[in-house]
Amino acid sequence: MSTNVEGMRSGRTTSAYDEGANYFTERARPGLPSTSAKRLANGLGWFSIGLGLAELLAPKAMANISGVSKERTGLIRLYGLRELAAGITIFAQEKPTEGVWSRVAGDALDLASLGAAAANPETKKGRLAFATANVLAVTALDVICAMQLSNGNRGIHAEGSCVVNRAPEEVYQFWRNFQNLPRFMRHLESVEDHGGGRSHWKAKGPAGMEVEWDATIIADVPNEVITWRSLENSDVDNAGAVRFERAAGNRGTIIKVNLEYNPIGGPLGAAIAKLFGEEPEQQLDDDLRRFKQMMEVGEVVVSDATLLGTGYMEQRPARPAAASELEGAESLPSQTATNYDSQRRTMPQ
Repeated sequence: MSTNVEGMRSGRTTSAYDEGANYFTERARPGLPSTSAKRLANGLGWFSIGLGLAELLAPKAMANISGVSKERTGLIRLYGLRELAAGITIFAQEKPTEGVWSRVAGDALDLASLGAAAANPETKKGRLAFATANVLAVTALDVICAMQLSNGNRGIHAEGSCVVNRAPEEVYQFWRNFQNLPRFMRHLESVEDHGGGRSHWKAKGPAGMEVEWDATIIADVPNEVITWRSLENSDVDNAGAVRFERAAGNRGTIIKVNLEYNPIGGPLGAAIAKLFGEEPEQQLDDDLRRFKQMMEVGEVVVSDATLLGTGYMEQRPARPAAASELEGAESLPSQTATNYDSQRRTMPQ
């Protein structure tokens, strides 16, 4: 439910902002895994049990599928018992780190066995290669899940701020209508407001992935603070806060955004995302620049490749913008076009 706190000002407003910004730190018992990691671990647990039963009850069929000699049925049964033990361990623990790491160790043993089988002339090379590729794919999932569980709830953190030449009341109202957010947040596809502080979000993840989550508002102080967090069973655990401060001399609004989230795949997933250009700080900074234009101009008038993307900050000190990059610039208010950089240099950190 939304928490509308009337009369909440100064230090209490800051507390509401910090509550949303530090949700992952404040909410969790030490070592409790994130929802996405626990869901992945449960899936791997069921996979272990299914594979273990197949290896235990039908070792000859598994040998045939893998392309190895049927004389190895005894070894395959032992591997089946190992898979069953790993699956049971995963479901027996609240934080199944040991169970998932045991699967990683088992994967290494499977790969070693498949490598040894390749030297046997009776081995069916095509089936062996297929089995090896599948084991490698499962090993990658096991490693990702084990790393995320080992790192607990330590999420990725991003902060950003900007100055908008509009009153706090106007800026707050635009942001509070969450359906406006996809208009300037490039990775956000849609937001559905379900009422009562609840909403459903759809976004584009790295490498074209699609993720969804339900969120609830923690605190909503009109014209000052909005804080939120994702609910259980979300694809990506996240929380954050946005604060609206009146600039000195009533010269617009200072917006400060603080986000924290557990990326899909944990630290390894975050590293992969950066390879695809999904740097959290840069992404947030670009979103805020688009938001500034939405509020001051009414639309994003320059392409992402120039003013709104990372290329803008890299190009600007080296050379003037090309004529094609300035299309629509004449529609910018003179104060916005002249003072944009000076506002960014002077805005609070």
